Amino acid sequence: MKSILTSVIVFLTVSIYAQKTIDFPSKDELMMTADLYEAKESNQFIILFHQAGWSRGEYMEIAPKLNEIGYNCFAVDQRSGATVNERVNNTAREAEKKGKKTDFIDAYQDVEAAVAYVKKTYNPEKIIIWGSSYSSSLVLKYAGEYTDAVNGVLSFSPGEYFGKKNFITASAANIKVPVFITSAKKEKNNWIGIYDAITTEKKQFFLPETKGNHGSRALWDRFSDNDSYWKAVKSFLKTI
Repeated sequence: MKSILTSVIVFLTVSIYAQKTIDFPSKDELMMTADLYEAKESNQFIILFHQAGWSRGEYMEIAPKLNEIGYNCFAVDQRSGATVNERVNNTAREAEKKGKKTDFIDAYQDVEAAVAYVKKTYNPEKIIIWGSSYSSSLVLKYAGEYTDAVNGVLSFSPGEYFGKKNFITASAANIKVPVFITSAKKEKNNWIGIYDAITTEKKQFFLPETKGNHGSRALWDRFSDNDSYWKAVKSFLKTI
């Protein structure tokens, strides 16, 4: 009964906001899918990338809350993923049909393509990128390689997930924009080296007093400590 009630609440929350499903090409012309959650009278965007094995469905209850504080949200299906919250990863399914590689690193071009699409299509006055688990590392890499492309980065449970020493750390060292990193409490050692390498003074991290959760799901209502994460996220966004 509780899970049914939660699903109903999520559906009603999402339905309050204008939501559109959009298809656009990645850098290698693979068709990608994203959900656009529009905030009233706003030209600020947060691009949301999901964790391993999941889809844009990770953000079904998160995006509307970000709408409430003034951000349009663009929740993207990367080619490395599957299904969560009954939302199928269309990009991953299309990649499989086309015989494309779907390792974590193969999704980096999807991050690049999503940012380029949002910039070209909406010409936002502010653009923030947000990742979860493996994609939280990719957004740090992106911000370090395209140093003037975005206004801020939020990274939920990053790490060196790619089998190459300092692959993310080396790029992150070049980040100039504000950065926020968080994770479950026990995961700090996965990313503290990356965090320390970031030279901008506009960086923050948050660890919960509770055990917390991996990735962006830490913000889901079903977890009793989600409020502490939300407080930290909202405080950081005010600095950008």
